[in-house]
Amino acid sequence: MHDRVEKQGNRVSHPVDIHVGQQLRIRRIHSNLSQTELGEKVGLSYQQVQKYESGKNRISASMLYEIASGLNVPVSCFFDGLPQPGSGVGATVAPEADERIAYLATAEGRRFVEEILRLSPKLRTRTLALIRTIAGDEDKGEAD
Repeated sequence: MHDRVEKQGNRVSHPVDIHVGQQLRIRRIHSNLSQTELGEKVGLSYQQVQKYESGKNRISASMLYEIASGLNVPVSCFFDGLPQPGSGVGATVAPEADERIAYLATAEGRRFVEEILRLSPKLRTRTLALIRTIAGDEDKGEAD
């Protein structure tokens, strides 16, 4: 039996449903589409896209196929990062992934990524080093 997490009313979401929803959100944001725009491409309301992304509602195989077509990605990309079926390793939800995805879904997160991508690879590396230094200094300040 798989571990189930995130109670939604009387139903408990399966970790795979949550993972697929997170991957959907990542791919949608990467495609620079709003939930409304993706919904229009595949015949859904933005609320339904929102429920899929949160893992509250399961995505049927046919809808997953339509969404993959709408995003121009292979269906398999929604399962990236999950253990292989039959491996004996159960699917779990990484809480830090939720936080990262939530940040990327904000206007600030998208602007941050867009600006970083405008930098040359060398400047990206230097910027990452600077961010790590700042974050390290902040951690030290919290310990005082």
